[in-house]
Amino acid sequence: MCNFIYISYTYFIKGDLKKLKKALQFGAGNIGRGFIGQLFHESGYEVVFVDVDEYLVSNINLRQRYTIRLACEPAEQITITNIRAVNAQDIEKTAEEFASARIACTAVGVNALPKVAPAIAKGIELRANRSVIEPINIIICENLRDADSFLREQVKSFLPSNLHDYMYANIGFVMSVVARMVPFQSQDRNSDDLISVIVEPYKILPVDKSAFVGQIPNIVGFEPRDNFEACVDDKLYTHNCGHAVAAYLGYLRGHEFMYTALSDPLVREITYAAMAETGNALIKHYGIDADEHWKHVDDLIARMANRGLGDQVVRVGRDPIRKLGRNDRLVGAARFCFENGVFPENVCLGIAAALFFDCAEDPTARQIQEIIENNGYEAALEQISGLSEDDPIRKTVLNLIPKIQSIQGARRSRIG
Repeated sequence: MCNFIYISYTYFIKGDLKKLKKALQFGAGNIGRGFIGQLFHESGYEVVFVDVDEYLVSNINLRQRYTIRLACEPAEQITITNIRAVNAQDIEKTAEEFASARIACTAVGVNALPKVAPAIAKGIELRANRSVIEPINIIICENLRDADSFLREQVKSFLPSNLHDYMYANIGFVMSVVARMVPFQSQDRNSDDLISVIVEPYKILPVDKSAFVGQIPNIVGFEPRDNFEACVDDKLYTHNCGHAVAAYLGYLRGHEFMYTALSDPLVREITYAAMAETGNALIKHYGIDADEHWKHVDDLIARMANRGLGDQVVRVGRDPIRKLGRNDRLVGAARFCFENGVFPENVCLGIAAALFFDCAEDPTARQIQEIIENNGYEAALEQISGLSEDDPIRKTVLNLIPKIQSIQGARRSRIG
């Protein structure tokens, strides 16, 4: 006699999930709804979102569909169906969903990543107790290097020690590189369409081929890569670095949107030059194909300048303290260039421009301005970026301050 267990609207035979095709998406925000949800949907999965926002959860369950609007010409729309949602605070229910899922993904933000661990651990315990032998891979879409190891250890801390071997054998923690651009979405709770989202058409998701447990699932957009560290560094030092340089220079030039910033010859020239510096370092370090990389850079700049996204300069530049971190997209990129024999003058121009990002609505931007006002640029570079007095990056940035001040002066005269 078959042993059937009922779990969240779905039946499956004990120990066998082959007939069930459900994806569990932690985080129903811009990336969860606007990217991963689409890939799972187009691959034939039921998508169950997990989120702390009860209003969002209720709307997903009420509508059972949402629209993705692609920022392209001509405009396109994709309707995502076969969806539902659970509240992340309901750990028991979330764990039940995990126990019967075929694949999972996190896109919750670095600070919230530890909070998903208890439900995942409970779900693993349920799978083990029910003798589920099919592995499940958790795709990690977080802006944190080594997020796979971090999440694995977080989950492990909530598991009984006798289930650690089961986790290692059956649960994959798979890093990914999210490159789809999703601008800020309106959060107007009075809107009758809260859950639709605007995104760019690009939908490739590189994933760490070596991290999968069992067979790699056939998911639309997934690109399993062997040399995954090169993918991570390329995203940080090409995409993220170029985006930040364009945003901070665009802000100084008085631009509101990324597409107008990148139509400014000065901003575009420096942005491309910064990406050329990091590109030369990446080519030297990893031996990647130069022609392919320069095509990639051209494509990125065109995508950043997509008018249809309406992406705002202040959104791309927000949280400058994090983005000026020693290992992040600007200072980290400059260090990577120096380590590979490339002088990063234009990356350092981006660092200098970030010190002038004085957006009043951004609390970390205000913190930087307070440090500069009280102790100078040197203190800001030391406290925020860990750059000592004899660091060549610090010296280069300080030497470029007058150039940035002239750009800022031009901005003030134009908008004053």
